[in-house]
Amino acid sequence: MDCEVEQWSVLRLLQQRSRAARLEQCLRSDDWLEVMHREYLASFVRGGGAAVKVVVPMTEGCRPAILTGLASLAEEEGFVFASVDAASTKVHLIDKVFEKVAAQVPWRELASSYMRHLLARNGLKLPEQGNDFNLAWLAAQNEQEESLLRLEVTKWLTRDLVRASGMCQEFRFAMVRMCMGTIDPNEQPSQDVIEEWLRGELRLISALKSALIFQKIGRHNARHILLSLMRWIRIAGKNGLILTIDISRYMVDRRPKVPNGSLYYSRPATLEAYEVLRQLIDGTDDMEGCLMAVVATSEFLVDGRRGLESYDALNSRVRDEVYDRNLPNPLSSLVRISGEPERLGCVDREGSL
Repeated sequence: MDCEVEQWSVLRLLQQRSRAARLEQCLRSDDWLEVMHREYLASFVRGGGAAVKVVVPMTEGCRPAILTGLASLAEEEGFVFASVDAASTKVHLIDKVFEKVAAQVPWRELASSYMRHLLARNGLKLPEQGNDFNLAWLAAQNEQEESLLRLEVTKWLTRDLVRASGMCQEFRFAMVRMCMGTIDPNEQPSQDVIEEWLRGELRLISALKSALIFQKIGRHNARHILLSLMRWIRIAGKNGLILTIDISRYMVDRRPKVPNGSLYYSRPATLEAYEVLRQLIDGTDDMEGCLMAVVATSEFLVDGRRGLESYDALNSRVRDEVYDRNLPNPLSSLVRISGEPERLGCVDREGSL
């Protein structure tokens, strides 16, 4: 019996030393961003692939660099960028995550870009620059009756969007109304209602009966609509979506004595958030053109009660199963970021380890 206890103690010590060694294997934020740019955004994600990365800044100063760096890459590479912070958004509720993302998506810009390509593809004359045109202008410039042109455009939208794959039915109907609103003044009020529905601000769903939408976005359909958004962004001419989800607040187990207006979570809510992340990771094959970065604190790696090891389903998907003792893997599902040069596992500017 004493022998078994001793063997178990040795095993636990080796595990702790292994974990401590891995905690020291950190990348600098700019090196990791460079790898994401070169290996993912410029090729894999641009081509329609998707990836979920868990990023753990080991120093607090690295967090802003990661978020601003990804936002800059999104602008540089033609991606839509959205950021979700658990301090203000309940990440354990996927519908709240989507609503926060929807509030940052340029819906009308995407609809205008899509309509311009659709009309040009079907032979209509368009202004050389800008999207400031309507159905009456198009009818006059193309020598067609406005009412007949409206029917033609509706037919094209039905062919391209209503019957499109990769987007759920409600989302397709919503985008048809958004697109028609860019050229038809009669449809512009519908754009406001659609955006309220997407952001979770619509009070009465009956306002969308004419659009054949009969239910609000909730936990039962939010993930499917998020996947539809990823598909729509690419159809509308962007290269994809870069989404950051900061779960740092879930590591805080005590509320401050003086309320500060932000959100704090119980341990069950933390585990529920991990389940949402697990579902997103497992659904990567269903995503299109998306790089998702889940940002956490160093407590995420070591806190046995609230950290990664408290939820085996997520831990088994992102933990380091194979790793080098001296160099971190910048392509790993879980990476540690440090701003200290002496702790760098180098990725040089030529891309070699």
